[in-house]
This record gives sequence, structure tokens and C-alpha cells, in this order.
Amino acid sequence: MTDFRKSANPQGKGLAPILENLRQTTQNLSVPAKDIHRIADELFTSLFVLHSQIRFKPICGQDYWLYRKDGTYQLSLIAPEQWTPAQSGRYIGVCQLQKDLTWTLELSEQSRSDQKLITEITRQRERFDEKIRQATQVDNVLPAYIETLPYYSRILASALSYSLKQSMRKGGIISLNFTQAEQLFNAAEK
Repeated sequence: MTDFRKSANPQGKGLAPILENLRQTTQNLSVPAKDIHRIADELFTSLFVLHSQIRFKPICGQDYWLYRKDGTYQLSLIAPEQWTPAQSGRYIGVCQLQKDLTWTLELSEQSRSDQKLITEITRQRERFDEKIRQATQVDNVLPAYIETLPYYSRILASALSYSLKQSMRKGGIISLNFTQAEQLFNAAEK
């Protein structure tokens, strides 16, 4: 008899290894206070990268390459010059996991000039901006547990949330909505 129930843990990871990976990832994490615009930018970029397929444990400060093949983004250890587009898919840009567990993405020259890709990213950013501006608290937009993400992406999304909450706490904007956090920043700038 076949059991057709959906596995709660399809990748075979137990709760103990997940919690241990999360603890190791956030251990000794020191983050600065950041203004709401920087948090929004880093959160958007990080979520963009984390929604790609990541089949390895990324290390802070290491370059990784983002590709798109068959409509799916994939983060890779292999640089574009080391294989062909037929193997890798279209090269999008270079990514790096920062010490504060946010991600950077530098689009390739070809990607920066691809109007279709730029329009897609712009639309994603507009939806993200609307979501973050409508949230009753910005920290409600931070990722908690995103079941659809692969294992390492889930760990890194949880760690990203932890990091940005620490930064928001240091900046005094935890539990504020976007407008309140923006006003606090503007008042501090005067």
C-alpha cells in the first residue's frame, strides 16, 4: 500500500540538523543599525537570490553565479567562463553572501541591457515595495519559514530575518511600519 500523504520533510532533513545549521549560521552575528531604505533594498535582493535553487551551503564572502534556465533561477559554484550557456543557462550575475547574512547581486552587463529581465525585476520590486509599505510592521514582511524554498535557502532566509531584526532593533525601528521608520530616519538626518 502506497502512502500518498505529502511528506512534511521532503528533503530528509530532521529538525535537529535544521536548528543546528540555523544556530551555526547566526552564531557570533554582529550587524549594524540600518535605515529602512537599506533594509528594504537588502531584503529584496536577498529574497530574489534565495528564491533561486541553491543546492550547497553558501559561505560568506564567496562569489556565486546566478543563472536562469527553463524559467528557473539557480545559484552555482561554477563561473560562466567554465561552462557553456547550454549547460548552465543564461548568466544573470554574481552574488555574494555578506557577513550580516544579506545577499548582494551584481547583474551581468548582458542582464543590465536586457529590457525584459529588467522589467521583470522592476515589477517584482514594485510588488515587494507595495507589500512592505502596506505591512503594519516592517518586521512582519521578513521571511520566517518558506516551505517552498530548498533546504539551504530556508536556513538562510531564517538567518536573514534574524539579522535584519537585529539591525532594526539597533536602529529603533523594530515594530514600526515603513512610514514610521522612514519618518524616524528623516528626523535623525535633520
